[in-house]
Amino acid sequence: MEKLLGKTLVELQAIAQSVDLPKFAGKQLAEWLYVRRARSFDEMTNISLKGREALKASYYIGRHAPIAHADSVDGTKKYLFAVNEQFIESVYIPEDERGTLCVSTQVGCKMGCRFCMTGTLGFHGQLTTADILNQIFEVDALVSDDGVSGGLTNLVYMGEGEPMDNIDHVLRSLEIMTASYGCAWSPKRLTVSSVGIIAGLKRLIEESDCHLAISLHNPFPAERQTIMPAEKMCSITEVVALLNQYDWSHQRRVSFEYICWGGQNDSPRHAKELLRLLRGLPCRINLIRFHEGTGNFHPSNPSVMEWLRDYLTDNGITTTIRRSRGEDILAACGQLVNSLQNK
Repeated sequence: MEKLLGKTLVELQAIAQSVDLPKFAGKQLAEWLYVRRARSFDEMTNISLKGREALKASYYIGRHAPIAHADSVDGTKKYLFAVNEQFIESVYIPEDERGTLCVSTQVGCKMGCRFCMTGTLGFHGQLTTADILNQIFEVDALVSDDGVSGGLTNLVYMGEGEPMDNIDHVLRSLEIMTASYGCAWSPKRLTVSSVGIIAGLKRLIEESDCHLAISLHNPFPAERQTIMPAEKMCSITEVVALLNQYDWSHQRRVSFEYICWGGQNDSPRHAKELLRLLRGLPCRINLIRFHEGTGNFHPSNPSVMEWLRDYLTDNGITTTIRRSRGEDILAACGQLVNSLQNK
């Protein structure tokens, strides 16, 4: 049997007709899946009983709840989902009026970044569109019903995996989240992160209007390669050259994620190279405090991070220091790892 979750409108229309339902029933299916968030065919009361039974014979919805969760003292919540006898995690971050979900796109990751705990897992498979959407819908239901969090307002594709290495399913999930037949979210509420795989980046930029975040972490290619092996196949200079071919001066935003390590990438030399590398590109830089736990890396001194922020901002690149969240449950940047399954 096949999951219905993750199907586009065109596919749902074809499915409806394949079970002798009218084509317009495909739009009804989309509304039940993506607007009303149905968990069973029995809820779809405007579809004939015969049609529902025919759908049940070949399809199932594809929703499943997380199997575990952990709550941080700062309100961050980490959820564990089972996927084909493997495990993935999603992280919910509430802050003021925003509720942001960090979703996974792969089981583990191929990129092997030296500072990232997910990189230690290796790669175990791609997530389907249904797997990605299930994280969003399940967590949204949980945090909307808890009487405290208020539900999701934003999504970041920054969990386990490299989104550009699973670009087909990422793009399908973005379509469903933003399409009028789907969840109808503004693409400005979604941000997709990448180490910079060129082919995937090009497709994301041209086939969606969502924000983009590039994992930069060092502006010198040779130094970047020592911590991010993907630099060898997708040089940061090539990534910036590609980004410069597109218009980022309006509502769509490109940002660069920059984890700060003491004495390794937070010097005046690195600051000047960041300015040179990104000169002329409308963008922002998010400085991130590192959490101990992987490799021979140590966080920058807070005063050094403040100096770096002010230097870059004063020289034309808006730079912020991202507030650290979820460190106590291994949910912070670079820490996402399948730890909940052992609790």
